[in-house]
Amino acid sequence: MTSRDLLEMMRSLDARGEAHALVTVVRAIAPTSAQVGAQAIVLADGTLHGWIGGGCAKGVVIGAAREAIEAGGPKLVRISNDGMVEEGVEQHTMACASNGTIELFIQPFWARAALCVLGSTPAAEEARFLAARMGVRVAEIGDGAPVVLVATQGQGDEPALELALRSPARQVLMIASRRKAEKLREAMAARGITEEQLARLQAPAGPDAGAKSPAEIAMVAMVGVLAVLRDRSKGAAKPKAAGTFVNPVCGAPIDMATAIHVEQHDGVSYYFCCDGCWTMFRQDPAKYAAIHRASLAKNAA
Repeated sequence: MTSRDLLEMMRSLDARGEAHALVTVVRAIAPTSAQVGAQAIVLADGTLHGWIGGGCAKGVVIGAAREAIEAGGPKLVRISNDGMVEEGVEQHTMACASNGTIELFIQPFWARAALCVLGSTPAAEEARFLAARMGVRVAEIGDGAPVVLVATQGQGDEPALELALRSPARQVLMIASRRKAEKLREAMAARGITEEQLARLQAPAGPDAGAKSPAEIAMVAMVGVLAVLRDRSKGAAKPKAAGTFVNPVCGAPIDMATAIHVEQHDGVSYYFCCDGCWTMFRQDPAKYAAIHRASLAKNAA
């Protein structure tokens, strides 16, 4: 596909609201079939359109692109066997016998229905404006938006909050003080909202920054929205794994519920609490998988 073809595809995907990522080769060290400037589009389902190198790199690129789409943030990826570890660069092993090096920049584009803002207040309008400036798609409540911001500020708070909590959104944020939020929680419980649904509510919507004007209030609320979209919100309701897992790289016990990275290898989930151990594992997963199996056998004996 030519650059023009890829551009037209991106426009079409954006118009349809389909999440995707643009992958660009930013460095290629021979021997490798990849060329600097080569581009491809990866869809959320893993379909790749374009050319960014041979089949040895394709699986890594697709996996990294899908992770970027899910996380909602760009990343720099390096596929090589030269042993270099650089901060801010996601390292992957080069499976090709040629042993070349490819570095790629992956820019994700979120799905169309990312945020729903409920309310007709000045703060609500400011939040919609900021969302557009941030590249966050704004949708209606029935369009499957994963995040809802309730910015009613006294104008129909309870009906709007109930509508948001009954929606399939994974997180509901509300512009409200903690005292007001507690009263609204009680009101929602009286309306039949379950504890599980209430667990998705985050109020206040953002950090305490002393915001006063509608623009300031909206900006603070959008900080909370961005944290949820980037999966960095402490208030987000997430499924948690139970128990501990011994890191096969450093031998430290890891709380699976708070692990920073989870890597799959041969049907086993490996948990890591730091980038360093995770990177080392991915450079030679078979080696550390063997260490893990030996540790299990020792403990079982």
